[in-house]
Amino acid sequence: MVDFNDGLATHLGGGLTTVCHAWAITRKDGAVFAFTDHDLPLSFAGYDFRADTGLSAMALAQSTGLSVDNTEALGALSDASLREDEIEQGRFDGAEVRGWLVNWADTEQHWLNFRGTLGELTRAGGGFRAELRGLTEGLNRPLGRVYQKPCSAVLGDSKCRFDLDQESYSQELAIQTVEGARRFIWEDFLSYDTDWFTRGRLEIVDGPAQGLWGTIKSDRIEDGARIVELWEPIRGLISEGTQVRLVAGCDKLVDTCRLKFNNFDNFQGFPDLPSEDWVIAVPSSSKTNSGGSLR
Repeated sequence: MVDFNDGLATHLGGGLTTVCHAWAITRKDGAVFAFTDHDLPLSFAGYDFRADTGLSAMALAQSTGLSVDNTEALGALSDASLREDEIEQGRFDGAEVRGWLVNWADTEQHWLNFRGTLGELTRAGGGFRAELRGLTEGLNRPLGRVYQKPCSAVLGDSKCRFDLDQESYSQELAIQTVEGARRFIWEDFLSYDTDWFTRGRLEIVDGPAQGLWGTIKSDRIEDGARIVELWEPIRGLISEGTQVRLVAGCDKLVDTCRLKFNNFDNFQGFPDLPSEDWVIAVPSSSKTNSGGSLR
């Protein structure tokens, strides 16, 4: 086995073993959670592993070559380990997972036998079941550009290259009125055109829900008030006074890219792609068939 600990190999070969498993989860926001199925806490590899019910794993399904390795992890939800509200908010989505086989009597004897990410999480009966995806999982992700009229880039990403910190393309302000964590109302925020933020983002800047965001379904002005509504409610505690950041929306059309964002040079679509009707069209005696421009 690659990088297998020699001391651990000797220990396993002795017949009588004192081994257990240890797991570390590193979320995208930098928060780290470390657990062991031993009955006492352990420390090695720069982690302090808690003897908690936060995580335990079924047998690893690993193989050679480029096939995808995966397994499942089981755990209990508690304030002392993995909280249900944080899983519901998606804070553990895509988190990095590392798993070790370790000799609890001598923690210098440990072997990293799994490294990957958290996949689908499901909750039931006060616990959760999480899919663990190996490093080769990324090979299943489609890559490349899509041949379509709308832009395939995400506003502000490395392909779009638009700077969303420019004036008038994002706005940070405090919530005045919020209904159901989904509908936000401001009485004195009328400086932007209607639908300016439609298809954009509402990001939570501070408070318990900091880091969460939602996609804006509609942005309209009614009775002198601006109403911003999300497709789904924010899955965290928010209230009046919470700071949020509104980001302008993009409908992926070429005219929007050119006129609203002045970013046509980075447009990632194919606006002149012929329609299906044009592709299957046949010669007609009633129209000019010169092969010239259709415009």
